[in-house]
Amino acid sequence: MSQSVRSSSRGGTLAAVSSVPVMSAADLAAMESIQRRILWMSTYMIHHANSIRPNVDGLKVGGHQASSASIVSIFTALWFAFLRAGDRVAPKPHGSPAFHSIQYLLGNLSGDFLPRLREFHGLQSYPSQTKDPGPIHFSLGSMGFGATVPAFAALVDRYAGTHFEAPAGRRFVSVVGDAELDEGSIWEAVAEEHLSTLGNVLWIVDLNRQSLDRVIPGIRATQLQQMFRANNWNVLEAKYGRRLQALFRAPGGEELKCAIDEMSNQQYQALIRLQGGEIRERLGRLSGGGAISRLLRAHRDEELPELIGDLGGHDLAELVGRFRAAARHTTSPTVLFAYTIKGWGLPFAGDPMNHAAQLTPEQIEDLRVALGVPEGDPWAGFPPESAEADLIRRAANRLREPADASARRVIPLGAVPADVGTRFADRISTQEAFGRILTDLPGIPGVGECIVTMSADVAVSTNLGGWVNRVGVFHATDQEEVPLPGPRLLRWQPGPTGQHIELGISEMNLFSLLGQAGLAGDLIGQPLVPIGTVYDPFICRGLDAIIHALYSGSRFIIVATPSGITLSPEGGAHQSTVTPSLGIELPGIDPFEPAFAREVEWILLEAIRRVCDREHGAASYLRLTTKVLDQSLLTPALRRYGEEELRRQVLAGGYRLVDWRDGAAGAHRPDLVQIAAAGAVIPEAVRAAEILAAEGVPANVLNLTSAGLLHQRYAEARRRQARGESVGDPIGHLGRIIHPDERGAPIVTVLDGASHALAGLGAALGTVVIPLGVDRFGQSGSMPDLYREYGIDADHIVNAAFVALENRAG
Repeated sequence: MSQSVRSSSRGGTLAAVSSVPVMSAADLAAMESIQRRILWMSTYMIHHANSIRPNVDGLKVGGHQASSASIVSIFTALWFAFLRAGDRVAPKPHGSPAFHSIQYLLGNLSGDFLPRLREFHGLQSYPSQTKDPGPIHFSLGSMGFGATVPAFAALVDRYAGTHFEAPAGRRFVSVVGDAELDEGSIWEAVAEEHLSTLGNVLWIVDLNRQSLDRVIPGIRATQLQQMFRANNWNVLEAKYGRRLQALFRAPGGEELKCAIDEMSNQQYQALIRLQGGEIRERLGRLSGGGAISRLLRAHRDEELPELIGDLGGHDLAELVGRFRAAARHTTSPTVLFAYTIKGWGLPFAGDPMNHAAQLTPEQIEDLRVALGVPEGDPWAGFPPESAEADLIRRAANRLREPADASARRVIPLGAVPADVGTRFADRISTQEAFGRILTDLPGIPGVGECIVTMSADVAVSTNLGGWVNRVGVFHATDQEEVPLPGPRLLRWQPGPTGQHIELGISEMNLFSLLGQAGLAGDLIGQPLVPIGTVYDPFICRGLDAIIHALYSGSRFIIVATPSGITLSPEGGAHQSTVTPSLGIELPGIDPFEPAFAREVEWILLEAIRRVCDREHGAASYLRLTTKVLDQSLLTPALRRYGEEELRRQVLAGGYRLVDWRDGAAGAHRPDLVQIAAAGAVIPEAVRAAEILAAEGVPANVLNLTSAGLLHQRYAEARRRQARGESVGDPIGHLGRIIHPDERGAPIVTVLDGASHALAGLGAALGTVVIPLGVDRFGQSGSMPDLYREYGIDADHIVNAAFVALENRAG
């Protein structure tokens, strides 16, 4: 059997790559019993949270009994027959109570947590890597990511396997609902060429034909399967259970199968909720009804609902067989459509409105009796000597990872230098500076080999060309080079050793991959330093994936360039305005907007250090531009502070670029104005200060390299004060930039972005602020025309300064 291509440098395996073992009849019987207990525990867990545990605020706790029941068979077959050590799994989020029940039975979760579903510091509503106890491989909840994120994690695993001594043999498994396949992000991932050869990816579709509000119209499974096949996925089905399959083989069975196959989702869903006599009558009226009626004579009416509803997604032996077939296929991803019934085994099974429905106390008691749960012990497991306990022990041993396999390598923080001595031209943009710095990074011992860049078809236009020429483009296999006519400035020859991953045009895919690469140390034991480049306006296209990655605790670097209306000829569709605010407001990521090349060097290296710091680090977002700046504007500040102190202030969020005291002799200090600027508009701010000085008005220019960090330090200091704690300067690093005797001076803020991003400085300092920025959609034009039109040129800054002074006087 052919295997997915792996580099010969790949390390040892976590487990022998073998097919799923055939389950004995005794094991299947034990699994059936375990399945019933999981069904009970997951249902009761939700019941306890909503109907037994004290409710202090009167709000519905929620939970999804029907969804947990839908996937209970799939989960049981996965954990007790298929999964092995090293596998990474994304369970269906709405089935999290079933997942937690399994972890409890396996000994991975304390029973103290079972009554604490959706409770503060208890079990989260959906699995969370950062907030839940136990082995959670992927944070879940936002639709689509349960499928796509593990697939991109598999790509990270493939990359690590070709570059480092990483263990082989991991499989990446997702369980998703069929309604979830409406998410466009799933199909962006399915179409990504890098995923099409990952034979260790398995998606299991819980095909229960229901979404949140309805039964999904029509018959969509065939269409979905065709879409997967068109993208080189291996497609499997677990459609019917063994009892129904046996019935199909009997005389009249072919007619019955044809009748069920041709039913719409709504028709089948209605059929399985009928009484046996009504089922018999309705099937008898269909084409081939005579043969079907004769076939069903051997079965009593009370047997028919369960028999006609015998689907493959609830037949453990059928599921194990399908998993065995998936394990044999190793050349491309596999998707298994497992047909199920939402609410299986519960009174509202198949009800179109059962998504949030919950059993009554009387129904809970009937279920306990029916499932054989001991009275008075709702969290009961199995006796140690039982067949069920034996199967659970074997599964736990199979899933236990060797200590060396789970050990996480680290990149020493001391290995990241403060600078790399990159040489810059006297006039250069921050985007070009970034490209130049990158080419000096591969030589950093212990760090350079861990850096991996990625982009969604914008490598060249985000200045990755020099880096690509030096480290190459990644592909799992060596690709044949096709000679092209004429000179070539870029060597684009994909192969297993490359350190740049080029994706198709999908920012959702880019940020999903970036997020998983930032978790590589935790997920597969091999840390990476992922840097993703993107056009700044298209941050918003992949924002959901960025938020998911940050919620998961990922550390990565986004370099977004070009940005703002500074990209003047491109027009409003490519001119970003809201991204500075997003950087400030998103948890877990530090935004930077440097103006000078040296700042880019310091910030990029600090961002790398933060990726490596798994205890106290963070992700970073660098907003760059193609605007060429005169680097000598930095010289006065460099002389005033010295390189080490200037670097410290740049990384803390900002510094005083122009100090009015340096050359404003005779100026009246009561007329002092603070000009707080960021990024591309720094030259305009400096020019405005010069004009004001000529008018006898002193002005400082504050270069805010990270408004986000300034806000964080200020807000944290104020929160500590509110808690009665002692603090140093209550305005954080702003207190180092703005001296105490200058804090009443009015402020003009200016940036190439939405003006409100910096407007909070006035509240922090208790003074008048005039916020300048881009608060309308951009348009094509020259940079001077646009700066003037949107009010961020030097003249507008000067006028705003006078308005600020007048308002202060008033």
